[in-house]
Amino acid sequence: MTYESIRYEVVADHVAKLTLDRPHRKNAYDVRLAQECVDAIGRYAADDDLRVLIVTGAEDAFCSGGDIRSDADEHIAATRTLSHATVMREGFHALATALHALEKPTIAMVNGPAVAGGLTLALLCDLRIASDRARLGDTSGTAGLLPDEGGAWLFPRFLGLEQALRMTYFGEVYSAQEALRLGLVGEVVPHDRLEQETLQRAQALARRAPLAIRMAKKMMIRGLTNSFPESLGDAQMAVMIVNDSQDVAEGVKAFLDKRPPEFVGR
Repeated sequence: MTYESIRYEVVADHVAKLTLDRPHRKNAYDVRLAQECVDAIGRYAADDDLRVLIVTGAEDAFCSGGDIRSDADEHIAATRTLSHATVMREGFHALATALHALEKPTIAMVNGPAVAGGLTLALLCDLRIASDRARLGDTSGTAGLLPDEGGAWLFPRFLGLEQALRMTYFGEVYSAQEALRLGLVGEVVPHDRLEQETLQRAQALARRAPLAIRMAKKMMIRGLTNSFPESLGDAQMAVMIVNDSQDVAEGVKAFLDKRPPEFVGR
């Protein structure tokens, strides 16, 4: 697929970056952008040499949600609800599903506003590092819209039900520091150091044991809905896979040799 609305590139050893590239719309998504993201995520997932994906936006915004000015959305507004649901399924919902299903790590580099669907996109990533200029919140209700990109599922899980409802009811948008306090991001850094700090974090993560990282992610996500006995069962199955890997043998040997391990993901 030829990309028109995103950029996808390998930026360091084992690290790729996906940039939403519609700065004239504050990187608002339309169906084209969502489908291009799904394609890029598939490329990342299929490349065994890549271990971390950074997701960000071009210029001064992360993502301002859905592009309600786009021709596609104007067409949707003029057609029946079923057509809207179909476009949602093939557009942002496909992107949300692809990110949520990824076994490999993702980091949202929140360089500016991340609101409505943009906040959902950031929360779908495993880690969030925000610029001190970033602002995060849910503005969907301002236009009489819903947090229908997955936000209704994600927001209460990060904020608790009352705070999530408050954010959506009143269209609240938080500063980076307030978002950190609320748990929407895990780290805030000076804007001029955001790219450097995020890449350093990504490279550090890429040096970890890829198989163990993937299994730990899967176990924790499943653990959010599984019972405790089911989680212990997952752990038993994961250990059977990981403990016989080359990476565990290398990790133990490196520990005994007092040197950094060189993991290969097998």
